[in-house]
Amino acid sequence: MTQQVRLGIIGLGQQGGLYASLIRDGRVPHMTIGAICDIDPAKRELARSSYPGVPVYEDLDSLLASGDVDAIVTTVPHYLHPEMGIAALRAGIHALIDKPAGVYTKQAQELVDYAATKPELTFGIMFNQRMNPLYRRLKEIVEAGEIGAIRRSTWTITTWWRPQGYYDSSAWRATWGGEGGGVLVNQAPHQLDLWQWICGVPKTVVSKLGYGVNRDIVVENEVTALVDYGDGVTGTFITCTYDIAGTDRLEILGDAGKIVVEDSKRAVVTRLRKPEAELSAGMDMADVMRLFTGEVDLDTLYSQETLEFGSAFGSQHADVLENFALNVIDGTPLVAPGADGMHGVRLANAIHLSSWKGAEVPIAFDGDEYLALLNDRIREEGKFRERG
Repeated sequence: MTQQVRLGIIGLGQQGGLYASLIRDGRVPHMTIGAICDIDPAKRELARSSYPGVPVYEDLDSLLASGDVDAIVTTVPHYLHPEMGIAALRAGIHALIDKPAGVYTKQAQELVDYAATKPELTFGIMFNQRMNPLYRRLKEIVEAGEIGAIRRSTWTITTWWRPQGYYDSSAWRATWGGEGGGVLVNQAPHQLDLWQWICGVPKTVVSKLGYGVNRDIVVENEVTALVDYGDGVTGTFITCTYDIAGTDRLEILGDAGKIVVEDSKRAVVTRLRKPEAELSAGMDMADVMRLFTGEVDLDTLYSQETLEFGSAFGSQHADVLENFALNVIDGTPLVAPGADGMHGVRLANAIHLSSWKGAEVPIAFDGDEYLALLNDRIREEGKFRERG
């Protein structure tokens, strides 16, 4: 029989239900459902009826002590991800954390640091977009230097339209104390991860955020951020949740080519015949006039390739689960190591912090300062306890 990792699913909501169904339907060959945990009695009853024979628990401690699971996945509110991850690792159980790795860097770093003391255990994060075949290919192209050194990147991702009813559906949604923010911590973490996974981690950020734009909420639902990588390399990230006909467009400009991605499905890759600076230096004014009048054959300057990949719903999540299971079983390298979750948390926090302070801030900012300013907002909100 194929060796299988027994997964404990913490929270049987939308995400937990997806993971359970993927495993039940055989889409994760090296994983089985070991147990399900939910504090909601109705969800526990649903688990028993939907997954007969699977043990069901009402709290995390009982599940961890049961002996029914080798690993867990957390599908719970964001603030709980680090503490549940640490609890599992402390119990000698592998941990897969749903995004984000935490709400603020201090708690996320505690998880990453603790995981480092347990090298025998697998610690991963559910960055399922890293299994998108298009982005995997684009990362290969960038790393191989096929478009040269990156000079600028721009991601506009406004396909998150959320009407007011979405925000009214739960008391914790779009709150500082319950969710930890808005679009940066809920909808956009995958893009923040992919952006840094492909283009690298920036050094500073300056941002302009809109809070409750066209919605009755207090957290950010509009973001414009400019990051600086040093050496003149920059990037911009634009997102919001009120664009009903949203845009998803990523551009990466290198000194020897360019990538343009539309809707996270199609990409046009331009590869220059020579580096741009070399092409520029080799053109005199006569060449420029020929260029302006359309007499230059652009095929002599660059080639273009169109990439398009299909991806069935749920396949990327299943692929992350399978990759995680294989790491547990035989050490197959993780596509999304848990420590990588810090990059997205840190960038999201830095974007918030820049907006709050009205200044450019380093990515390596003071985590205590961020937490203090977050707690100011939690107190003003008056619905949830402060964080520490």
